[in-house]
Amino acid sequence: MSVVAPRTGIVAIGRNEGERLKRCLRSAPADCAVIYVDSGSTDGSIAFAQSLGIGVVELDVATPFTAARARNAGWRRLLADHPTLDFVQFVDGDCELAPDWIGRAEKALDAEPSLCAVFGRRRERFPAASFYNALCDDEWNVPIGLVEACGGDVLFRVAALSQADGYDGSLIAGEEPDLCLRLGRMGWHVRRIDAEMTLHDADIHHARQQWLRARRAGYAFAEHVARHGDAAFPSWRRQRNSILLWGNMIPLLILGAILLGLASGLAPLIWAALVMVLMYPAQVVRIAARKRAAGSPLRFAMGYGLWMMLGKFAQFGGLARYHLRARGGGPARLIEYKGAEGSARP
Repeated sequence: MSVVAPRTGIVAIGRNEGERLKRCLRSAPADCAVIYVDSGSTDGSIAFAQSLGIGVVELDVATPFTAARARNAGWRRLLADHPTLDFVQFVDGDCELAPDWIGRAEKALDAEPSLCAVFGRRRERFPAASFYNALCDDEWNVPIGLVEACGGDVLFRVAALSQADGYDGSLIAGEEPDLCLRLGRMGWHVRRIDAEMTLHDADIHHARQQWLRARRAGYAFAEHVARHGDAAFPSWRRQRNSILLWGNMIPLLILGAILLGLASGLAPLIWAALVMVLMYPAQVVRIAARKRAAGSPLRFAMGYGLWMMLGKFAQFGGLARYHLRARGGGPARLIEYKGAEGSARP
């Protein structure tokens, strides 16, 4: 009896994801080829994947780990083992695939040859466990239709992935928008479809973790705009500019007005500084009102507004970190938030 070759291969990536990885790998459909790419785990992840008969790629620890590097290693191994694959599903090791996702995503790509990738609704597994988990769940509720870019969980067309030669493995964050931008220049499109895709276990319970997550985002915005200039996604240029304004320029103006006012004895300068300080709570309320009007509960809307503004300072830290590293020429280091609640890592 002939064996039907799989149309879709799955690349799961992870490091010390424990039970999350077990759920991830067990959610892979039986008719899909699966590769697990491990970035230096010490929790038995490799042995577990092998116990399921899943192929494993162990990244060389001598080269800095990045998600982009892991995904590239995975899809290239998949194609080496299964050269007739049409699609590759990427999934992070802390995510679980929805039972009917692969089939629905395949149909979407079959129906629209210009699509390089499709993704669906990624949900947080425990949104009520912490406010930060709820923020993640809200962030992933991307509008349905054609979009600029995808996230880490996505079904890619092999032809497009090969044409772009995959992700840029040197990027520590923002590798997905970088790939989607390059593919867009080649005429490809990305669509978010109305389907459940994955359950994600963010496991964020401390403000420090959220701060580091925002810092990583700032780093990604900075590098994307620096790399692509005027060709960068307009939304990412706006985000970069917003970070500079709220996280750096206005604070410097406030400090300058206070120091000059104290040195010169000019009270209007002190009052001007106070007005600029009050712009921050005003912006929190404005953002919260907009979120509330969109249907979010008041408590979540206020917390969302607060973190959107606090996050500007964390994001500016990431932006500054990128430019300092780029100027100094040193290697990029991952900005990790999981397990960071008691850590002193930058």
